[in-house]
Amino acid sequence: METFKKLKAFYWPYKKFFFTSLIFLLLVTAITVVYPMILQLTIDEVVLKGKYDWIPYLAVGFVLVMVIKGGATFIQQYTGDLFGITSVYRLRNELYEKLQYLPFRYYDNAKTGDLMSRLTADVEAFRFFLSFGFSELLRFFLLISISFGVMLYYSVSLTFVTLVSLPFLAIVVYKFDKAVHPAFRGIRKSFGKLNTNVQENISGINTVKSLSREDFQISKFNSSNGDYKDKYLFTSDIWAKYFPLMEFLGNVSVVTLLAYGGYLVMNGSLQPGELVAFYSLVWYIIWPIMNLGFTINLFSQSKASGERLLEILDADEEIKNAKDSLEVTRLNGEVEFNHVTLKYTEDDAEALEDISFKVESGKVVGLIGATGSGKTSITQLITRFYEPTSGEVLIDGKDVQQYSIKSLRKNIGFVLQESFLFSSTIKANISYGRPEATMDEIIDSAKRAQAHEFIMELPDGYDTRLGERGLGLSGGQKQRIAIARAICTDPSILILDDATSAVDMETEFRIQKAFREVMADRTTFIIAHRISSLKHADEILVLEEGKIVERGVHETLLRNNGPYQRIYDIQYKDQKKILQTQEG
Repeated sequence: METFKKLKAFYWPYKKFFFTSLIFLLLVTAITVVYPMILQLTIDEVVLKGKYDWIPYLAVGFVLVMVIKGGATFIQQYTGDLFGITSVYRLRNELYEKLQYLPFRYYDNAKTGDLMSRLTADVEAFRFFLSFGFSELLRFFLLISISFGVMLYYSVSLTFVTLVSLPFLAIVVYKFDKAVHPAFRGIRKSFGKLNTNVQENISGINTVKSLSREDFQISKFNSSNGDYKDKYLFTSDIWAKYFPLMEFLGNVSVVTLLAYGGYLVMNGSLQPGELVAFYSLVWYIIWPIMNLGFTINLFSQSKASGERLLEILDADEEIKNAKDSLEVTRLNGEVEFNHVTLKYTEDDAEALEDISFKVESGKVVGLIGATGSGKTSITQLITRFYEPTSGEVLIDGKDVQQYSIKSLRKNIGFVLQESFLFSSTIKANISYGRPEATMDEIIDSAKRAQAHEFIMELPDGYDTRLGERGLGLSGGQKQRIAIARAICTDPSILILDDATSAVDMETEFRIQKAFREVMADRTTFIIAHRISSLKHADEILVLEEGKIVERGVHETLLRNNGPYQRIYDIQYKDQKKILQTQEG
């Protein structure tokens, strides 16, 4: 029950629905137990004693009882559903909000399909238990308690003789719960992996087809699907072992009842109607106990699901606002790294090692180096996507941790190498970071990003609705819209992470020309593999294995005959050969 205690904050505020459902459940259960008593009166008083004038009253009473039970059942089920649905509405919102604020480090290891499974299947399993499983569990105890009381009223000795096998049944049920809970947790994990497999395959379908790996993906899915099947079959095996034993122990009670109850009727200690009523009441105890496996099934599934939901809710947000964080409307954009070291995990090598540099407001800094040299890591520390292991990152002379996360990132425009667009209109995508932007500002941003021309050629222009992840646009077009989105936010600091890698050289030249105007009075970091993208920077930092190995302007670095010179020679060697041929 520890899981339910931890999740209490989500369902306990709606306890009024739960207690209303409980009251009417008590009424429904009490009425259910009345049925055998009416049957007993009909047999002992009407049939055996000939009191036929009781029949109309018993009939009317029976109809009245059914009407009351029907109304009570409606209210009980409706309020029960209201309790479950309202509780998980808040829980689902909290989970989604939590996912929005979890750091990049969390998503480095998380699987999209598994997270989707938690927010859908696991939340639904928890809701179903709140709406239905809770009431079933309570009905189980109420029906047994009330039936047991009526049975004692009819015959104390017959009650205890009949129920002698129930302690053994309880032990079997307990062992069943111990076995079935880990099995259901395994099912949930396996389902999450299956979802991840499907999600990754659909997202990467172009890669799959281009490399003719359909057979591999089918085999991979079959493996995940097979694991899911095996987990379910293992759970079914547990059911198959325990349920017949529970049914056998339940039938032992019935046999005992018929044997000893028949003896009591024969010697006059018990009326025939009471034996018939007793038979019905015994089943009111046996069936809930036999169906306890189903209820335990629901409980186990909801507990396993609750544990998976708590893993999200309890995840460390890590990057949080300081107590007295600063809210700033506009930053000047002076950036300084002071002996910064970064390790993504304790076991990883240092992504950055003792990085120090200072960038004046409005200056342009180029970052170049091999893949994994630490270029993107530097920009991710500026935006507080990660925290430095040691050292400090300063903006306008203050540690970035002193600013509120929202106001800090509002002042930073980020264009990633892989441009992500939402399933919405082009206009909504460009203004995503600044929803209040006017149409003129959106168009101006698109023009600066060299996107206006192709947007106007689309059927609905800026109102064209894009498919998932920008489906329908080329890589270069998506990248230009992402650049327009960054420009539209009017940031103090602009970060371009290989932002023109998907466009042709001519478009890149036009974008860079437009960028010079955009970069005016903004601090800009340009990550690029092409020297042509950053040779006009005020300073270029050359990185290798997390260290700055060279720094300076383009012309100076070319004269140093260092790493930058080698990169330049590799990229321009064909042009050099052409010039040498022409000179010869």
